[in-house]
Amino acid sequence: MAKRTVLRTCPLCEAVCGLKLELDDADRVVSVRGDRDDPFSRGFLCPKGASLGNLDADADLLDAPLIRTGTSWREVTWDEAFDAVAAGLGGVIERHGRSALAMYAGNPNAHTVAGGLYLPAVQRALGTRNFFSASTADQMPKHVSAGLMFGDPLAIPVPDLDRTDYLLMLGANPLESNGSLCTAPDFPGRMKAIRARGGTVVVVDPRRTRTADRADEHVFIRPGTDPFLLFAIVHTLFAENLTDIRVPVQGLSELRTVAAFFDPEVAEEQTGVAADTVVRIARELAAAPTAAVYARIGTCTAEFGTLAQWLVDVINVLTGNLDRPGGVMFATPAIGRIRRSRPYRTGRWRSRVRDLPETNGELPVATLADEIDTPGEGQVRGLVTVAGNPVLSAPSGARIDSVLPQLDFMVSVDRYLNETTRHAHVVLPPPRTLQSPHYDFALLGFSVRNYARYSPPAVALDGRPSEADILARLAMIAGGQSGDPALLDEMIIGQTLQRAVGVAGSPVEGRDVGGLRADLRGATGAELRLDMMLRLGPYGEWNGGTLSLQTLLDHPHGVDLGPLQPQLDELVRTESGAVDLAPPQLVDDVARMRLRFANSRPDVVLIGRRQLRSNNSWMHNVSTLVGGSNTCTLHVNPADVDRLGLGDHAVVKSAVGELIVPVEPTDTIMPGVVSLPHGWGHAGGAQSVASEHAGVNANVLTDDSTVDVPSGNAVFNGVPVTVGPVTT
Repeated sequence: MAKRTVLRTCPLCEAVCGLKLELDDADRVVSVRGDRDDPFSRGFLCPKGASLGNLDADADLLDAPLIRTGTSWREVTWDEAFDAVAAGLGGVIERHGRSALAMYAGNPNAHTVAGGLYLPAVQRALGTRNFFSASTADQMPKHVSAGLMFGDPLAIPVPDLDRTDYLLMLGANPLESNGSLCTAPDFPGRMKAIRARGGTVVVVDPRRTRTADRADEHVFIRPGTDPFLLFAIVHTLFAENLTDIRVPVQGLSELRTVAAFFDPEVAEEQTGVAADTVVRIARELAAAPTAAVYARIGTCTAEFGTLAQWLVDVINVLTGNLDRPGGVMFATPAIGRIRRSRPYRTGRWRSRVRDLPETNGELPVATLADEIDTPGEGQVRGLVTVAGNPVLSAPSGARIDSVLPQLDFMVSVDRYLNETTRHAHVVLPPPRTLQSPHYDFALLGFSVRNYARYSPPAVALDGRPSEADILARLAMIAGGQSGDPALLDEMIIGQTLQRAVGVAGSPVEGRDVGGLRADLRGATGAELRLDMMLRLGPYGEWNGGTLSLQTLLDHPHGVDLGPLQPQLDELVRTESGAVDLAPPQLVDDVARMRLRFANSRPDVVLIGRRQLRSNNSWMHNVSTLVGGSNTCTLHVNPADVDRLGLGDHAVVKSAVGELIVPVEPTDTIMPGVVSLPHGWGHAGGAQSVASEHAGVNANVLTDDSTVDVPSGNAVFNGVPVTVGPVTT
């Protein structure tokens, strides 16, 4: 049997690892290895990447578009499917206007070329402000804090892992997640290297995770109280004159004033972290030659997530470690950044039902069900979902499941019939992973080293449209247009080049648009657009560099673009031109936090759990990834098992729901805290493996009425619950 070797980037998490695949003559994956010649990942491979072939060959992947009539599905041609979409969306617009349309984009869009290039076009064509995404169930607090501090929500500093001497991590478990908003293949190896060169790694988490086990120190903390700990570190830095500010700042005196309340004893009362431990960590951060504070999803998905993200970077500033080698730095991605022309703000519009503010052009997913369920002008009657499963991934998932049938029309771009797409009237399945190109538009903007790699499709499409063509066609339909989807690419290329030549200081200022367009190379519209973005970027051929699409095709293992470099002066877009240490929106939210924590403390709270063999709700249908530690159980401290009289199963109740869950006693979780993994609950679905290992949906217990106010982010950690034995 003939075999061929294919090189590509793994698209299954944020680590962007290079893979070396062996395909047989039927284009099936027969082996997966890490690509040792990739200059960034250097051969690292995790179980998800090793299972890429099984995911690509999943028998439950949809091969053709589906149209639903009642509860029955039938396969149709692509033309018939698109005609049904045109009729469905057109009907909603005609009856209710475009304000009755909404769109939801899921996490996998961050891992596809089509998601990176075409989702904005679909959103614009729909002509609605009702845009929702997984961002407000995940990282929006970091975007908002970065926007308010630096003036740009995409200016997110990442720990310079390969040069730091001291790494403090809160609510992050990169040995399971492989890193998040911190693109770092082989995070375990990078952690090990910190310690090998005499550095220190400290993990603060309600669970003793695999990451904590590899650290020098693990500190238990009550869920949701991270801002108290961080404020106490700030307080100590001020009180002991340990600050070393090396960048222009504003708001220093306001910060000092608001931090005065949060002494280490106040932090101990709320967090459970001893006051002397807080002081010691503050001193260690200040004394280390270089240090980085990094916090992730456990802190983002709490009620005061934006305060936590703000204080992380406040500490990085106060210790002199912002925009400094070995501290926290900003990536310089090959496609460049779109520089903001005006300071960042939120709340440019608000949601119809709950008056929640827009952030980064989207509304909180926590209010999606409200917008569908509440009658009146602007009620959502038509929904487009792209690679998303909010029934499992959004708060109050059971409520979303109950309101989706009320829609007049729903179309889903998705490879599976899942808990959400089963409600759609039309499902448009994109091709297999190996039939699609790959470039990490989003993730390389948060990389711990500058790098670029492009993977062209490894397997022919066999007549089906690419995911890019599906989304381009969807955008044209939503905009009331018809014709070849390639017209959309040419329009975007023309508009982008026209803007670029007219911008003072642009690398192509004053040049001829037609000549620039003639330079572009690519087999598809997506490749032409990527080539344009690379050429315009900081390393690009039009910018005095060498990078283009052809460069990446000539270097299939990837191109190393060097370590991160200081660049804060170029990034800051605040009105003052300085880092804002005390944005009024965040200072105001401190009072809300103090009031909330002045009340009595719940006896038990629920948190989520990362799993190495899983990624949200979309990897439970691969047999090689289900089982072992990848199970849906309730982690409970043995002392709580005895105290609460629990057996093999427990009843978990919150203000909005109730579940019966298998109990897994473990001393890796602190007393008073229980943990369920995210994205399970596949009972009765069309995915055969997932339904056999269904688990329960943790978001039956989360409450969509509670959000992190500055960002609108959903709250999944620190949810008050009661836990008791199952009674017959």
